[in-house]
Amino acid sequence: MEKNSKLTLLQKEVLFGVILGDAHLETQNNRITYRVKFEQSIKHKAYIEHLYDVFKNYVKTSPQLKLVTYKNNQTKSTNIRFATISSSTFTFFGKQFYKDKKKVTPKLIHRWLTPRALAYWYMDDGSMKSYQSKGVLLNTQAFSHAEVQLLCNVLTEKFNLYCWPRKQKKNTYQIYISGKTYETLRNCIYPFIIPDMQYKFPLPRKIR
Repeated sequence: MEKNSKLTLLQKEVLFGVILGDAHLETQNNRITYRVKFEQSIKHKAYIEHLYDVFKNYVKTSPQLKLVTYKNNQTKSTNIRFATISSSTFTFFGKQFYKDKKKVTPKLIHRWLTPRALAYWYMDDGSMKSYQSKGVLLNTQAFSHAEVQLLCNVLTEKFNLYCWPRKQKKNTYQIYISGKTYETLRNCIYPFIIPDMQYKFPLPRKIR
């Protein structure tokens, strides 16, 4: 295990993507070191195992199952999760993505969002609008409208994607990426999407 070694390029790109998604960082010593926590539905077991393989040099315990009970105390589901060790290796990410213990969008995210990072962001927290549509969604409800607009600007300027904030309940916002740029998005991220997560991405258009 490598407590304070340098991250590989792959690990860096994956982190920038998954932290925009469901992964989160935690510090217990006033931001000196951080650990990264990964958790998904059991449906995405293969994806969590893939992430574990990417970060296993920073992990002591392999992915574990967790029973989740929702507010009504009746609906239950099973998640799968793991966490890295606490390390100064992750402190840069903690300081970029968190302010007053709340996840935020880094102002310099345009520098760090690569096609691979975008693919992991999509695998982590993206979805199809519908089976009939080529449009897709990124679930950015944890971010402010200004942060979501910043992310849309980056997606447009850096990847030529036609997208905008889509209002949800309680003044939260998703990112909607229009099917008009479906092929652009597919060419950008599909090569990085692992086989078990390809079901989340719309099928290619039928050639008439």
